[in-house]
Amino acid sequence: MKILCFSDLHRDVDAAATLVAMAADVDAVIGAGDFANQHQGLADTLDILAAIDKPTVLVPGNGETATELRAATAAWSAATVLHGDGCQVNGVDFWGVGGGIPMTPFGTWSYDFDEDQATDLLADCPAGGVLVVHSPPIDTVDHDSSGRIRGSRAIRETIVAKQPRLVVCGHIHSDWGKQVRLGESQILNAGPAGIVVELAD
Repeated sequence: MKILCFSDLHRDVDAAATLVAMAADVDAVIGAGDFANQHQGLADTLDILAAIDKPTVLVPGNGETATELRAATAAWSAATVLHGDGCQVNGVDFWGVGGGIPMTPFGTWSYDFDEDQATDLLADCPAGGVLVVHSPPIDTVDHDSSGRIRGSRAIRETIVAKQPRLVVCGHIHSDWGKQVRLGESQILNAGPAGIVVELAD
């Protein structure tokens, strides 16, 4: 299965239009959060992305809530918003958790969760599937512009325990496009340009 992965559009309409064109050549699409900026302009990119008719799995970033994202995609029939829950796409299990994990320094506007909350949201993640998270697992693709690691311990622990085949995240802009492996799991910090990943059957 070919999957188009992206994150962190932050109202970039040109990037959204490019992703729509790229989606024509894949089987599924993953959007790993931050379509808006501080809860503003969510429709800017989602109204464009709604032209995608391939199965699309989305999670909220820390710039929009799960409730806001579900409302904004209500008319997009191909899209499924996940946050602490899962779905199946072409027979593959997907699990999604959005928001900033751990808590960010950005203040009350940021849609954040602490590590204990994240552990609860990840508890039922199935083994061997696809995990979609806005925040990366700690010490993987989570190095900020100063070199500090900013990822989540709870997400990393879940990956070690459940070994999803693919983990798609975003959030840490300085590591966009980077990929690493953690055990059997391929971890991708997708970024807004879009990266196509081949998921082996």
